[in-house]
Amino acid sequence: MSSTSTSSLMASKTVISKTALFSSLPGIVNRSFITFAPASPSIKPLRTRCSSVTKFDEVTNSLDEDMDQIRRLQNGSDVRGVALEGEKGRTVDLTPAAVEAIAESFGEWVAATESNGNGVIKVSLGRDPRVSGGKLSTAVFAGLARAGCLAFDMGLATTPACFMSTLLSPFEYDASIMMTASHLPYTRNGLKFFTKRGGLTSPEVEKICDLAARKYATRQTKVSTLIRTRPTQVDFMSAYSKHLREIIKERINHPEHYDTPLKGFQIVVNAGNGSGGFFTWDVLDKLGADTFGSLYLNPDGMFPNHIPNPENKIAMSHTRAAVLENSADLGVVFDTDVDRSGVVDNRGNPINGDKLIALMSAIVLKEHPGSTIVTDARTSMGLTRFITERGGRHCLYRVGYRNVIDKGVELNKDGIETHLMMETSGHGAVKENHFLDDGAYMVVKIIIEMVRMRLAGSNEGIGSLIEDLEEPLEAVELRLNILSEPRDAKAKGIEAIETFREYIEEGKLRGWELGTCGDCWVSEGCLVDSNDHPSAIDAHMYRARVSDEESGEEYGWVHMRQSIHNPNIALNMQSMLPGGCLSMTRVFRDKFLEASGIARFLDISDFDNYIGGQS
Repeated sequence: MSSTSTSSLMASKTVISKTALFSSLPGIVNRSFITFAPASPSIKPLRTRCSSVTKFDEVTNSLDEDMDQIRRLQNGSDVRGVALEGEKGRTVDLTPAAVEAIAESFGEWVAATESNGNGVIKVSLGRDPRVSGGKLSTAVFAGLARAGCLAFDMGLATTPACFMSTLLSPFEYDASIMMTASHLPYTRNGLKFFTKRGGLTSPEVEKICDLAARKYATRQTKVSTLIRTRPTQVDFMSAYSKHLREIIKERINHPEHYDTPLKGFQIVVNAGNGSGGFFTWDVLDKLGADTFGSLYLNPDGMFPNHIPNPENKIAMSHTRAAVLENSADLGVVFDTDVDRSGVVDNRGNPINGDKLIALMSAIVLKEHPGSTIVTDARTSMGLTRFITERGGRHCLYRVGYRNVIDKGVELNKDGIETHLMMETSGHGAVKENHFLDDGAYMVVKIIIEMVRMRLAGSNEGIGSLIEDLEEPLEAVELRLNILSEPRDAKAKGIEAIETFREYIEEGKLRGWELGTCGDCWVSEGCLVDSNDHPSAIDAHMYRARVSDEESGEEYGWVHMRQSIHNPNIALNMQSMLPGGCLSMTRVFRDKFLEASGIARFLDISDFDNYIGGQS
């Protein structure tokens, strides 16, 4: 049976098990028949031959393994995997054949859901400089050709640029794919998907991976095909850079030198050998900025200097040193694919995490008073006060940049003005920029504010906007590795996290209460939407407020979440009191993990080591 006939059977709602997929495989040719019953009498029963029950089981198990291999590549709203040998304990799973099946399925999905009736579907592909990008790009183009799509090769690009290639004239592609694994090691790679509506959701990517899994499992060869039609090479990054330059010029509207509004400013960029070097020579330099002292602008897929990540301490320390050495006005740090960023102010103060959210909130609330700001639920109590003191409203939501952005989109649809959505990782989106998480656009807004401050007579720099942000006294992140087979890890993680919720609701952890965010229809620890159209849950998590048992005064919080990257659970804590994180860790270990029995399938050594080291 071909993959096409399998799809038609499924479309006819035939009751067919996964074992029916093996009928076209070699070696299953003689002996007894096995019959699969149809759901409709109009469809004839499906029969296939098997030499033995043992052979049947072997092929079925092989199909299961092939399909699971593709499904495990889903990483929330992205696809990620190991593309090169070199990681201890990890085998290559993001193969050219797997990528081809996924790209073909994406092309078919776009044709079925996004087609505007104007003919053939056009899809662009950009990639970061990872060394596996070349061969995997060939696989993407082969898959798109199988799906009947026209492909356009953007070459070295950024994730935000891929989305913008669906909107900016004269390109306006129907869809786009970015090949990147963000800040992960050089051995990894992945795919991000866009249509004109924005990035795909986790359920949409799950559908594509399910379709790809069936294709991959039923193909007799796992070797990627040659490209039938060569892609058209396009220079989109020049158009995207011009787009950013025009925004800066128009919004600064410099009274003396409109075309070079950054004249007199020194801005240092650390691209981390990723895709972000363009921002230096194609945006800042052309606007008159002095970019002397910039770091690691040349793309290098081995990332020899540091991990391209604005959360990385080495990345921030190198940028800080460059700012101070050159007396620069601003330092900029990009991640590999430039959908995240961080900055360093003119005094050498790193601004990332909560500080970056506070800075962007200060800018956005000047422009849009009273706006709601959506963040993930790992942000500090001090950030909430910072936002509310400036007239904004703070919505704490599920961890995951797509969760945070999609929540902002939903709030706007429901009539709640929401102009900024940011995660502590540095992913941030604004309503004015199509709700796109664009690290370069975030920096553009910061630069515009910096120049406006100078024109208004202030030389204090952008760091002065967050001087009153209260930071937590303590902040800790601990990990619980799940001790199970990989295919059982997700279920075990859900069991642990739901038991945590039950313990709090039943009052077994005194002083602990699930967090809520009523104005934004979020309840149960910033996890469950309580409106009429709740979003699908991609990973389970809860946040609990922790208060002193005697005074009832809130002093910290605990956030427990399931990782979508690895088989583990992350626990984040913050405290405004000395010793608060140690106290919360002890309660969590002794009165929850041990008392509930959940510790039997979790490695709690991280907790033991932390408690032992603090005692």
